[in-house]
Amino acid sequence: MLGDDVYAELDRRLAPVDAARAAAYPGERPGRQPVHTCYVPADAVVPGLAAAWGAAALAALDEHGLPDLGYDGSLLDEVLPRVRAKLAAEPVEDLRVDAEDGYRGAPDAEDGDVVRAAEAVAADLAAGAAPPSVGIRAKSLEGPTRRRGVRSLDLFLGRLGTGSATRATRATVTLPKVTDVEQVRAFLPVLDALEAAHGVALDLELQVETPQAVLGGDGAVTLARMVHAAGPRLTGLHHGTYDYSAALGIAAAHQSSDHPALDLAKQLMQVAVAGTGARAVDGSTNVLPVGPREQVHAGWRVHAGLVRRALERGLYQGWDLHPAQLVTRYLATYAFFRGALPAAAARLSAYVERADAGVLDEPATARALAGVVLRGLDCGAVDDAEVAAATGLDRPVLDGLAGRDAARPGTSA
Repeated sequence: MLGDDVYAELDRRLAPVDAARAAAYPGERPGRQPVHTCYVPADAVVPGLAAAWGAAALAALDEHGLPDLGYDGSLLDEVLPRVRAKLAAEPVEDLRVDAEDGYRGAPDAEDGDVVRAAEAVAADLAAGAAPPSVGIRAKSLEGPTRRRGVRSLDLFLGRLGTGSATRATRATVTLPKVTDVEQVRAFLPVLDALEAAHGVALDLELQVETPQAVLGGDGAVTLARMVHAAGPRLTGLHHGTYDYSAALGIAAAHQSSDHPALDLAKQLMQVAVAGTGARAVDGSTNVLPVGPREQVHAGWRVHAGLVRRALERGLYQGWDLHPAQLVTRYLATYAFFRGALPAAAARLSAYVERADAGVLDEPATARALAGVVLRGLDCGAVDDAEVAAATGLDRPVLDGLAGRDAARPGTSA
């Protein structure tokens, strides 16, 4: 038999490794992940924005009807009433005021547009009409735009967060076009200063829009270094479809979020954030469902296909750029989660009951199964009664199986 000294020495040598891994990889971020982020130019943000987007999406659906999107009719019958209800009640889950590429105002107008956008968001927060999460994308930290970007953040957060309890207490700052880990490190004290100045707790998103953000000049995967440099502030890596495609030299006609070259970047994003609490987020499509019916239907087919494809690859959030895209965002998302529920429920029940069901699932798979069910609950694709009937499990048990049962320090639920 081995002596206790062998075990003690093993513990002594590996305890620091255990602690470092636990700090760097604390696990899944508790709470709800939005299914999308809606980017709206700062000069187009007005009070009542989310409700207006929902009304516009419903109007497009009523006017044009749905094309054939490849879904079974019975599934559509289940999904469509839920989509309509979502568009009426909570059409936008995450709003990002855009003072970067989507902004089309004159340089001397940005101060005023950013301030007015913040006042509009604050008014919706006060009225209880704002999306569950809000934030701003400012310009990058490259030399020509660095000061302008930070100034817009300062102005926006100053109007969003000062004083009233009805104003924002938490917001997300999206940093675009990151090219170097040092940009992330340098930005963290800026976020500290903005928090102190304006009383708004700030989360951070990094946009992966450059090849240098994926693979550094030293051959290392820059993404992983950025994630760990950002630490617990980081909630996600967001892929930028068109900047990244252009940087790779992909012809404009072939720039799309399903291009194989972009799959590589997004797979590395998923690997970089796995276990850290941050999330990998898909990009956008600029094929908009606008114009005559055939053009709207074509846009919906493209968008629904891209959303479904992303969900199948474990990318549960993407960008939406136009109100009519909300129709296919929720339709494809709800169809995915409702379609996944029967098999996930059966396997979870068998796992909890340790039944012989023909599939031997491990704890990691049970965690993934519970996570899919919870995502369906979070977005409204399924409800508590359906899940309880299908699984025999209540929400606290599912939270525990998915690793959501305890909030992580430094994060919001």
